[in-house]
Amino acid sequence: MMKNDPLVLQSRILYQSELCIVINKLKGEACEGAKGKIIDLPSALAKILPEKPELIEAVHRLDVPVTGCALFALTSSALEYLNAAFASQQAQGVEKRYWAIVEKPSASLPSNGEIVHWIETKSGINKSFAYNEEGYGRKKASLKYRITGEGKNYLFVEIQLLSGRHHQIRAQLAAIGLKIKGDLKYGAKRSEKDGGIRLHARSLAFPNPFKNGEKISVTAQPPQMDALWEAFIQCPSSSL
Repeated sequence: MMKNDPLVLQSRILYQSELCIVINKLKGEACEGAKGKIIDLPSALAKILPEKPELIEAVHRLDVPVTGCALFALTSSALEYLNAAFASQQAQGVEKRYWAIVEKPSASLPSNGEIVHWIETKSGINKSFAYNEEGYGRKKASLKYRITGEGKNYLFVEIQLLSGRHHQIRAQLAAIGLKIKGDLKYGAKRSEKDGGIRLHARSLAFPNPFKNGEKISVTAQPPQMDALWEAFIQCPSSSL
């Protein structure tokens, strides 16, 4: 079956209610604005939901080559609520964690830490740049990272995203010398054999719309397992 087959898509739903849905996104799928041969997830979801929702709009947007937990609101009120929660994510208990497989850098780095940059996005080339100082048009971006293990050529990194900027993880990691495997746009040596990059939205937690105090938490396995992802999972210090 094709990856966008309705039965396959149904099997990738991680959470579903009348207000929102979370799916384990594949590389090559777009959360919004799909063009060309890229699969439009809102359109694909509309075909499998038993009752036609008021809308299907991304709240937690993932880049096309990224996999993992992608959140969509199904009503306008849920969208407004979730957008507000994600805008002040730490105060609202929103947690976004990622796994990244990165090329080993030439210089050593601390095994964990928090990095802060100011991100400038150039829409014409669809790329973000991370700077160490504030500047016109730049937005503050922060994340925590932890190196959980390593192989011969790669490091395995867990990331807690503390803000939500365009291409934030890709730009910030590249700024400290960590190139995500397959991510040519941000300095990787070579592309992945079948496209995509080794960045996976591993888990997502967010408040349940209109149910005070209740939190929804989901975890996604890398949708296309191989030896590298298996090695990541087996890292003794992996927390998720």
